[in-house]
Amino acid sequence: MENHSTLDTLRIAVAQLNPTVGDIEGNLKLALEAYQDAKRQGADLVLYPELFISGYPPEDLVMRPAFLKACEAAVEEFAKTTSEDGPGAVIGVPLSREGKRYNAVMVIDKGAIIAERYKVDLPNYGEFDEKRVFHAGEMPGPVNFRGVRIGIPICEDIWGHLGVCETLAESGAEILLVPNGSPYYRGKVDIRHQVVIKQVIESELPMVYCALLGGQDELVFDGASFAFNADRSLAFQMSQFEEQTSISTWKRQDDVWVCTDGPRSKIPEAEEADYRACMFGLRDYVNKNGFKNVVLGMSGGIDSAICAALAVDALGEERVRCVMMPYTYTAKDSLVDAEAGAKALGCRYDVIPIFEPVQGFTSALSDMFEGTDEGVTEENLQSRTRGTILMAISNKFGSMVVTTGNKSEMSVGYATLYGDMNGGFNPIKDLYKMQVYALARWRNTQVPATAFGPSGEVIPQNIIDKAPSAELRPDQTDQDSLPPYPVLDDILECLVEGEMGVNEIVERGHDRELVHRIEHLLYIAEYKRRQSAPGVKITRKQFGRDRRYPITNRFRDRN
Repeated sequence: MENHSTLDTLRIAVAQLNPTVGDIEGNLKLALEAYQDAKRQGADLVLYPELFISGYPPEDLVMRPAFLKACEAAVEEFAKTTSEDGPGAVIGVPLSREGKRYNAVMVIDKGAIIAERYKVDLPNYGEFDEKRVFHAGEMPGPVNFRGVRIGIPICEDIWGHLGVCETLAESGAEILLVPNGSPYYRGKVDIRHQVVIKQVIESELPMVYCALLGGQDELVFDGASFAFNADRSLAFQMSQFEEQTSISTWKRQDDVWVCTDGPRSKIPEAEEADYRACMFGLRDYVNKNGFKNVVLGMSGGIDSAICAALAVDALGEERVRCVMMPYTYTAKDSLVDAEAGAKALGCRYDVIPIFEPVQGFTSALSDMFEGTDEGVTEENLQSRTRGTILMAISNKFGSMVVTTGNKSEMSVGYATLYGDMNGGFNPIKDLYKMQVYALARWRNTQVPATAFGPSGEVIPQNIIDKAPSAELRPDQTDQDSLPPYPVLDDILECLVEGEMGVNEIVERGHDRELVHRIEHLLYIAEYKRRQSAPGVKITRKQFGRDRRYPITNRFRDRN
């Protein structure tokens, strides 16, 4: 391929930034600040993430013509601020063209918009449903930027199988710059590397992968932008979960662009990454939605303890209130453990006994319930009383209630609607119980980067060691109703993430009758999950966006 580049060195700034969906003015401000930072560092070109100006994913906001008009106007304003002696920019923006909506980028240089490119491959799986709001673009050609022919595939264009990168290479691209909005799940960085290496092999071109950062409802975009050279060597690696604008230097050697300088950040191991994703998602949900502080029920159990630690790490001790709401069946060690956990974290701790309000409900219902046996109804009254108290505190002080149920319990319906399911956001919603324990042990030995919480043991060891219990009746443990959590979690992962049949699960060593029971509980709890608070996506298949089962459903695997 003949090369017509006039530059032998290209300094590319990757703007790994945290926009807010719908905050066009705020996102423009972020873009301008990053541009000036890149200019000071001597960049030739600034690469921004996918749909940066609108925030990602904008979902049905792009159906509104006024929204699209405001986004395009913001990019036009941005273009005017670029200068003759400053870098160019590739920035993501939704555009309306001839009655069609596109997931697009605009290329800017010397005060003008010099090109537009549209996303070709629109994802329509898992958390993505872009086909319902965007039109697919035509196959793109490269953009001539100061004599360098740059290919700009957008996110799914490198994940799918439409041959976008190959087309760009065949039409003369020298380097591929990819704006992305790729949500976190466990092990995602390695998967992104594999996807890029595959495209580098097929196109024989280097690729720069600019990743979005930030929490958006259930999704966490974890950054960790990177690049690979044409020889498949890692060119640079930026940090995960951290906002930064980093420069990489590329030199043309024998008609191939090679990265000679760039950041080399270490990517966290699995447990640290999961913890930081939960922390980051909670922080952005609270801050972007304007909550001043949060409140949660502190039971003395593992789930509320780790949620309290996540809240303090995300927001700071002064913005977190923990409330213990004891009843007749609350064990003494639960009172001790709850107070110890709050004290270790340094946050506010209140005790509100619920005996009187529970008795009030019981008394009010006594005539109607006369002649019936006590059971789950009376147990749930305790949970719903606690939920009502937390919501009252929320209403009075403007605090968001943090929900504390894990994925194991939500899978089988081991939670009370309008009780412990109350709340605005659940940071551990997509963590199975054994994963909660693993993260608790990890947090007691580590303080994650960007955390506001203290070092040392922030989750009392007794909470980790003791048998979990809802404490809604005397001497109750979770295993009265459920199998041991290692067994339950494995069956659930097979059913939910693996979509495995009963026979396959039994072959793993599980009891057939138990598998049938767990499958049944999973299906009949769908109505509860539909009413649950949003929470951070950690696994490949989160309830809600990724797994959409009907509430009314009589199918059972009878094998």
